Amino acid sequence: MAGRSPARFLAPLALVASALALYLVVDATRPDETESQQAQTVNEPAAKSQKKKAAKKRARRRTYVVKGGDTPSGIAEKTGVPLARILALNPDLDPQTLTPGTKIKLRR
Repeated sequence: MAGRSPARFLAPLALVASALALYLVVDATRPDETESQQAQTVNEPAAKSQKKKAAKKRARRRTYVVKGGDTPSGIAEKTGVPLARILALNPDLDPQTLTPGTKIKLRR
């Protein structure tokens, strides 16, 4: 036992100490349940008003300009217009050849 290095005993202690320190840091940065509940109740009215504004804005649009990576179903989700209506208003619409800049009718 005389030939053993002290690092052999200190390494496991350092490992445990660093794991404990990491846990304390992560636990301290995690919000408490009461803080997150308060944040939810404060943000709910703002979120509702933003949703209403977005719904009104979507309802007024008559056309949509295609962006890169858009699909007909994605456009339907973004605009709130059913996919069947988009396809009925745009009979020449081919999902395989959608190009950015193309205008799609959403309403008559």
